[in-house]
Order: sequence, then structure tokens, then C-alpha cells
Amino acid sequence: YPYTSGHLMVLPNRAVADLEGLTADEHAELWETVRDAVVALKGSLRCDAVNVGLNLGAAAGGSQADHLHVHCVPRWLGDANFVSVVAETRVLPISLDEVGVAIRSAWPH
Repeated sequence: YPYTSGHLMVLPNRAVADLEGLTADEHAELWETVRDAVVALKGSLRCDAVNVGLNLGAAAGGSQADHLHVHCVPRWLGDANFVSVVAETRVLPISLDEVGVAIRSAWPH
């Protein structure tokens, strides 16, 4: 479930557990797509910042240890997001459908 409206995950087409398992072309495509995701988030949601990160392996907190993915999470000043921590609840001020339309329209071509 998304941490916040606009939370995206970018992953390679081939199931790869670790960055070093990617080919040079897959690596380039992954990070180009992460860049495009950040551009689309900033353009569509007017967020103040974006957290970009990944957890490689179960010990790092990865939920899919056999398939790496990069989280792109839009952030706004003052979005403490404490509800996720104390109540295991997510607050999404914009519907997933609305966010999907907005991000797709702002995606670089």
C-alpha cells in the first residue's frame, strides 16, 4: 500500500535481487526511469521533495527480496506522516485514480 499519494515503485522487467545482478543496459534503464518518476511526481503533485530509496535483501527491510525495486515517495513540508507509525494507517488526500492520471500526464516522453 502506498506510503502517501503518488508513492511509486520502479523495477526492472527481469526479476533481479541485487543491483550487481543487473546488466549495464538494465541499470541505465532503471535509473533513467527513476529520474522520470521524480520529474513526473514533482510536475504533477508539486511536492517539495522526493525520497528515493531501496532496500536490498530481507535484512535491509526489503519486502520482495527476490526482485529489487526503487521507491519514489513524494514529500511535502510538514507532512510528518506520523499516522503510519502509530496506527499502521495510511492517509491519502488524493485518490489513487486521480494520482495515476496526474502522474501519467506529467511523465516525460
